[in-house]
Amino acid sequence: MSPHLSVLARLDRTGIPLLLARLFVGGMFAYLAIMKLIDPINFLKLTHQYGVLPDSMPVLLNLTAIVMPWLELLCAVALLLGLTTRGAALVAVALLLFFTPMLGLHAWKLYADPARHFAAFCAVKFDCGCGTGEVFICRKLTENVALLLAALIPLFSASRRFCLDALLARRTEQPLAAAAAGTEK
Repeated sequence: MSPHLSVLARLDRTGIPLLLARLFVGGMFAYLAIMKLIDPINFLKLTHQYGVLPDSMPVLLNLTAIVMPWLELLCAVALLLGLTTRGAALVAVALLLFFTPMLGLHAWKLYADPARHFAAFCAVKFDCGCGTGEVFICRKLTENVALLLAALIPLFSASRRFCLDALLARRTEQPLAAAAAGTEK
């Protein structure tokens, strides 16, 4: 290793931060997706509470409630196995960048509602539709930010150690290299 590499670059080359981030984000996404798939009707109802999709288009709301958990599960499996890691991380980042502000806005609406009496913003508790039941908003926002930061690691990591796609690439390159070496003789 070159002595000129930064500490972060040397750490990244080990593959350990990538592996830990993949396991954390993939594991959480798998758990949350499975929890949504167990009770799709409840997930549909909770998705409706955000008011992002118009009531005049129930097909779109139903389609979102069906597709979203499967998309999360697909990302989770890809991250856990290390297949199309950057693509899966990009989808995870996009989902988190979309849903985290929505959670915060929904919590703010509940907090600002004069009919409700919350001592502080962090005391706001509701079922966000994430698959974990009722959560305190500050805990959920912190969890989402941690997931977002962790998902950035596989997105930008130069390493592909401990990734299945790197192993598969090496296995396909070996016969090609051997064939190329045989033709050069």
